[in-house]
Amino acid sequence: MASGAIRGACHCGAVTLTLPAAPTRATLCNCSSCRRLGALWAYYDVSEVLIDGEPERTDEYVWGDRTLRTVRCKTCGCVTHWAPLKPGQTRMGINIRNFDPVLMQHIQLRRFDGADSWTFVD
Repeated sequence: MASGAIRGACHCGAVTLTLPAAPTRATLCNCSSCRRLGALWAYYDVSEVLIDGEPERTDEYVWGDRTLRTVRCKTCGCVTHWAPLKPGQTRMGINIRNFDPVLMQHIQLRRFDGADSWTFVD
């Protein structure tokens, strides 16, 4: 990883995530799943993210059109990320709530209406 890499972890530390750099923005989605999770998603290419503890310390949830799997720690239950299931898709979402809260002071928060219009509403 590059020198600007940042590291986060679930509550118990069983799953760690290392990103190549801090995100500049994050998405708050109100779809039926995301609004329950309370996650803030930052997007990266799968090849850019290092996840330690997956799959042995994680569970996944797949639903709907089965295009992605939402991953959580088996021990503490914190959702860490989602990953694509369709071949050729490389974008993944990282729940930045698993990182130092100071990170939020430096990013743009975008609101996404995943419940209805499927558009950004900010």
